[in-house]
Amino acid sequence: MRKIGEYLGLVEDTGRYADEYDDYDEAPAAPRAAQPAPRQAAPRPAPVADITERRRPTPAPQQTVAELSRITTLHPRTYNEARTIGENFRDGVPVIMNLSEMDDSDAKRLVDFSAGLVFATRGNIERITNKVFLLSPPNVTVAAEDKARIAEGGFFNQS
Repeated sequence: MRKIGEYLGLVEDTGRYADEYDDYDEAPAAPRAAQPAPRQAAPRPAPVADITERRRPTPAPQQTVAELSRITTLHPRTYNEARTIGENFRDGVPVIMNLSEMDDSDAKRLVDFSAGLVFATRGNIERITNKVFLLSPPNVTVAAEDKARIAEGGFFNQS
């Protein structure tokens, strides 16, 4: 205990220890056979990877060959039709989702799904009118005039 106290600096080192084992004479150890001590190899530092090797390259958007004259229009009634939307969008086909026939909770879930899908593939999501959205793949751009034309005249005018 005294040694611990000295180590922690709680007691002063007197140089004398009251050990009950001081009087004990230790028997000399038997000599070992002369074997060379195993030589330890100098530890080598672990190889360090270059930072450029560790970075993942950003994948270039895949060029899908899709017919740009083809646009899929879907009128989902339940969230279970999200797979159809995802498969069409993954094929590089722009998708128009008309969610007017869905209840609000499922419509919100489907919009969240579509937003994640568009984000993952670096596409774009546009709100055309209330509950009508256009999902465009990364290789398709929709001009402001085209969005206005879709919203004003034609099928999606819901006013």
